[in-house]
Amino acid sequence: MHVFLDFETQIADLEGKIEELRQVAAQDPAMNIGEELGKLETKAAAQLRDTYAKLTPWQKTQVARHPVRPHFTDYVGQLVEDFTPLAGDRSFGEDKAIIAGLGRFEGRSIAVIGHEKGADTQSRLEHNFGMARPEGYRKAARIMALADRFCLPVVALVDTTGAYPGRGAEERGQAEAIARSTEMCLSLGVPLVSVIIGEGGSGGAVALAAANRVLMLEHSVYSVISPEGCASILWRDSERAKDAAAAMKITAQDLLGLKVIDQIIPEPVGGAHRDPARAIADTGAAIHQALQEMEGWTGQALRQDRRVKFLEIGRAGLV
Repeated sequence: MHVFLDFETQIADLEGKIEELRQVAAQDPAMNIGEELGKLETKAAAQLRDTYAKLTPWQKTQVARHPVRPHFTDYVGQLVEDFTPLAGDRSFGEDKAIIAGLGRFEGRSIAVIGHEKGADTQSRLEHNFGMARPEGYRKAARIMALADRFCLPVVALVDTTGAYPGRGAEERGQAEAIARSTEMCLSLGVPLVSVIIGEGGSGGAVALAAANRVLMLEHSVYSVISPEGCASILWRDSERAKDAAAAMKITAQDLLGLKVIDQIIPEPVGGAHRDPARAIADTGAAIHQALQEMEGWTGQALRQDRRVKFLEIGRAGLV
């Protein structure tokens, strides 16, 4: 059953009526309801299209967090052949909030790193809802160093509310691990393409997104803090998350104008969760194009490209 968000009430009602008619038709094939069904389907499609054409920043945040939105493992399963996960940070242990490994993309060997939130209660607990601990970021840095050594492009898929803020994570050097991962991104001598596929929250996202090319799905969000966290700090009221989301410029459209990201990947009407296979295929095509653009670049050119990119962030919005 499709999971509807709170702003999709009218869409839910229409699709509910469509499903009821289909069930009636299945029970009594003699009934002629084709015309009525067609009208409802046209109306529902128009309602879905109109709703998603004018989403507010807070509504986009809800879409980015949709429980059946495709996650890292979905992308890897469709886009990467012979994926071999590599575990552990060689220091403390394994963190399943970040998955990293080697595989083949479009016939080319690459390193793939990304946050995994999980798809059900058990897997979400196993992956800590995509909130990585220090060992996760140290694992990411280790795999990036390995890719650099063997001249393999790196693809990072970002989807996290932020790094895990627990006591144990802080005791093991959360801030330092994030900084080291970010530093590794910036120092790579191989192409690095990062894609915000859902939420890009705070330093936990930047640690995998200090890339040559940062792509972002149309209804994903990317910010220094969650809207709820921002509202709690500014107004002492997390209920004002809608206001915070609007003020923070967290949407792909805002961030493209500020040059924080390089490209927006269109999603199927109704969001990536409506047609995951198509959303993943379109993302794969965008990644392929980004890697093709950097074909033949030297390590120095790639590092300089990142340096210029990050020094320019935000300047467009100040003009």
